[in-house]
Amino acid sequence: MRPLSKEHLTKKLRDFRAGLQHAFATQSAVQPLSIEDMELMERMADAIVNRSMAAPATVFLESMGPMNFLGSQALHVLAPIIECAFNAKEIEQVARLLEQRDSICRMITIIEAKSSAKRASAP
Repeated sequence: MRPLSKEHLTKKLRDFRAGLQHAFATQSAVQPLSIEDMELMERMADAIVNRSMAAPATVFLESMGPMNFLGSQALHVLAPIIECAFNAKEIEQVARLLEQRDSICRMITIIEAKSSAKRASAP
């Protein structure tokens, strides 16, 4: 059996802290989006801004932001039903995007940028 020295216990405690450092983190690491993901987010933002729904969409996304993972799981469950009206590949892509915590913030940023550009170009 190994003797318990102060250095050994310090190392064990340091390793334990390092292991728990991200165990309960609410912010995930920012992951780069693929080109297809960005194109989908751009199309959704265009549809929202063209219908003059930027403000309600932004409020909705900000209020539902903490629930994005649950929304992604709901999309996975309801995919067979929703596929009757929407493209199955895009449903899977949206569900995968919702699994990332920062996707809602990215979507809000895109909507706000497009909305600002539309207001600036309006006569």
